Amino acid sequence: MASPGRVTCEGRPAAMAAVRRGLACRCPACGTGRLFPRFLKVASECPDCRTTLHHHRADDFPPYIVIFLVGHLIGYAILLAETRLEVPLWAHLALWPILTIVLCLVLLQPVKGAVVGLQYALGMHGFGAEGRGAPGP
Repeated sequence: MASPGRVTCEGRPAAMAAVRRGLACRCPACGTGRLFPRFLKVASECPDCRTTLHHHRADDFPPYIVIFLVGHLIGYAILLAETRLEVPLWAHLALWPILTIVLCLVLLQPVKGAVVGLQYALGMHGFGAEGRGAPGP
């Protein structure tokens, strides 16, 4: 079932709907097809609606967002642990690196999906060519 959301005059979902679909790792156009056949490999086209997705340009933006989020979350958690609790050094050394790696791996795919969804909704990097009748690559 496609996720609800407004549709623009070109038949594209609104930006927030496409971003939500990307966060759920689903096709930004229909919301039902899988966006990633492998961990970070974006499908060349949606298996359900056949929308081409191969021309996205997420590049380094998703890791930057993940580093920003995880750095702030872990930094604040370390600050709270140091100021409010008496945590031994071995616990800090065991907990924070593992938690950082796990959070980065968990957030990377949904954030990349959100970036691809935003690019799709805004018609960036070849996603707008289909709506204007221009031939795709």
